[in-house]
Amino acid sequence: MTATLYLIRHATPDWHRKDIRYDIPPGPPLVEQGEAEARQLGEFLKTTGITHLYASPLERASRTAQIAAEALGLEVETMLDIAEWVQGEPEASVLARCRPCLDAALDESETRGPIALVSHGGPIRLLLADLGVDHAELEHYRGIFDNLNPVPPAGVWRVERYADGRMGVPELVFTPQPYTRYVPTTVNV
Repeated sequence: MTATLYLIRHATPDWHRKDIRYDIPPGPPLVEQGEAEARQLGEFLKTTGITHLYASPLERASRTAQIAAEALGLEVETMLDIAEWVQGEPEASVLARCRPCLDAALDESETRGPIALVSHGGPIRLLLADLGVDHAELEHYRGIFDNLNPVPPAGVWRVERYADGRMGVPELVFTPQPYTRYVPTTVNV
């Protein structure tokens, strides 16, 4: 059976809040636009067969997950290790805490069906690179989405692991706003 995981970035928060650090709980809350994006995300997730949602403990991620889960009639479970990249935290440490969560969710998906993780742009970027997403593709998306993230607010990447253990190529499958899809360049030999 193919295990399917959806890596989701939180919806748009209030980045203007300077009295709340973005990287430690609670972090900034969603703005009205973010609430609307989370509702769009919920509508998209209805088409995926999601059976369970996990979310970072930061308010913007947990609220995004709660709004989306309402559309699905599901509960949200907090997963501490998919939290935001903390200031000064080495890249290797972020990946070391996030990758086991991704692998555990894929294992769970084998018996439960598709799973979703609602996290943050930095950890998602590291996971995608670790999963083998082409550097040029990541840079393409980082160039068109906010804050150099490879996924916009409330955007979704699908990750699949086949029954034989091989990983599929992750694919950006949803954004609340239209975007320019990555098209690899070919070299004529």
